[in-house]
Amino acid sequence: MQEKINSALKRNKPIGIFDSGFGGLTVMSAINKVLPDEKLIYFGDTARVPYGSKSKNTIVKFSKEIANFLVRNGVKMIVIACNTASVFSLSELKKYLKVPVIGVIEPGAQTAVLTTRSRRIGIIGTEGTIKSCSYVKAIKKISNSVSVYQQACPLLVPLVEEGWIKNKLTDAIVKYYLKPLLKRNIDTLVLGCTHYPLLKNSIQKTSGKNAVLIDSAKTTAQKVKDVLTKRGMLADENSKGSSPKLSFYVSDNPKKFQQIGAKFFSKKINGVKRINLENL
Repeated sequence: MQEKINSALKRNKPIGIFDSGFGGLTVMSAINKVLPDEKLIYFGDTARVPYGSKSKNTIVKFSKEIANFLVRNGVKMIVIACNTASVFSLSELKKYLKVPVIGVIEPGAQTAVLTTRSRRIGIIGTEGTIKSCSYVKAIKKISNSVSVYQQACPLLVPLVEEGWIKNKLTDAIVKYYLKPLLKRNIDTLVLGCTHYPLLKNSIQKTSGKNAVLIDSAKTTAQKVKDVLTKRGMLADENSKGSSPKLSFYVSDNPKKFQQIGAKFFSKKINGVKRINLENL
């Protein structure tokens, strides 16, 4: 009897999700849709955003600090909802933590390989993600016969965070970034940053109907479900508890996060709490 109780308590623990700022909310939203019974805790490192231009050592340090905070909150799994942090911190956190850790690179790579017909895949991402060649390595590990072409898009994250989503200037910048990839006749384009799903309309309009967009948020949510199912760790249907289903924490400016975050999460965000990781 006690074993069943302990097992239920473990299954009904929350999933921890973190990102450098707002973008990871697209991953949280996707997980919430795929697994509505799960409790989710999100941490946005808004005091130290962006991660894309920072060194590996710095990002690993930040990621461990956030992971420690999430573990203290009793999470059963951690999702690195940031491409740059997934590149530099995934292997470190897997060794460092006892709970399962999932990044956003591998799920997107797997879906891209399964989707492409011409065997020509494009990747767009931050400077850090592109320089690491993480998607190229992940795709080549699955299939060495696929050609992969990359493009860093450093202006897209700030444009999204400023709310310039439906904007002629944004469309022009998207077109500028995608032009080299489209010349390669790609038929699959991986959105290698969790901010980019908000620019789907602009990206699809530029890339045309023949290019399939791979949303890393959706592919990661499916991976989370697969891992929890395999481990027998899915929350009980209609599980009850005193803690809220959705919790939000940031390292700075909770009011701004609450306002801008709603665009990423596709619904209103309430009760955002500021946490100083250095004081923990």
